[in-house]
Amino acid sequence: MATEQNGKTVKKLPELAPELGYGTRASKSHQRLVNPDGSFNVRRKGERELTLADAYHTLIMLGWWKFFGIILVGFVLVNFIFGTIYYLLGTEHLTGMIGDSASDKFLESFFFSSQTLTTVGYGRMSPVGFGTSAVAAIESAIGLLSFALSTSLLWGRFSRPTAKVMYSANVLVSPYRGGKGVMFRAINGGRSRLIEIEADVTMARTEMIEGKEQRRFYRLKLELNRVSVLPTSWTLVHPITDESPFHGRTTDDVEREETEVLVMLKAFDETYSQTVYSRTSYKSHQIVTGAKFIPMIEDGEDGSIILDMDRLNAYETVGLPQ
Repeated sequence: MATEQNGKTVKKLPELAPELGYGTRASKSHQRLVNPDGSFNVRRKGERELTLADAYHTLIMLGWWKFFGIILVGFVLVNFIFGTIYYLLGTEHLTGMIGDSASDKFLESFFFSSQTLTTVGYGRMSPVGFGTSAVAAIESAIGLLSFALSTSLLWGRFSRPTAKVMYSANVLVSPYRGGKGVMFRAINGGRSRLIEIEADVTMARTEMIEGKEQRRFYRLKLELNRVSVLPTSWTLVHPITDESPFHGRTTDDVEREETEVLVMLKAFDETYSQTVYSRTSYKSHQIVTGAKFIPMIEDGEDGSIILDMDRLNAYETVGLPQ
């Protein structure tokens, strides 16, 4: 877009975005700043030693299969250690043992440990003597603390709100209102209702500045950067005007400049009554020029609106206006 100043035509430049915390150093390995799952593509070297708070955070953020795997391995390992202690102290100090072979006695010691750790205590076996009774008391205390910690971890995982926003796999450069626009789609992939959704989209690219390659960030102005609710899909559109950082850029330019589109969504989750965030990014190879999305919404026979989530990534090639 051009404006008149003192009788001269002045072209407006793309709006620079605030530095996002990555610095201006250009990439040397074509890495992305934000991973598709929203995590930051940063590994820290020389970090301080882990603390209990770090361990708690790690267990909260782990995937469910890894979380339950760690709980199971820890449960088996603790019982193996205490079962070995009972066995070495002497199985004669465990009344009610019926095993004859060494392996049977060890297994019974192991299962006695599991009953003690969980404070179940079926009653057939019990410790006799100071040493075995002391070990059983210590294990019971560890069991109570461990299950209290496991319960808090489960509660923390269930009570932690996350925005399960799903994004289209590609950014498209499509015909838009007689010109062109950069667009991608987002839908709510979770069961919770999201309201007051706001989007902030930034483009990062490498430029030659004073003979040195530097990373620059540009704010992508959206046609609509806020919606009240997200029951269906939301196609976020950045019109390519004269002041757009995409203006005049070819596919080769986008690739050479290591262009990356950074997306951040903020919404209010009605179920948890908390604000949630979602992030993703698109690298240059995910930007498809000359394509448009296939509609996801259909009319149901009962008068309802049908959202076909399988079409989130569906698009078709089209011609672009000159």
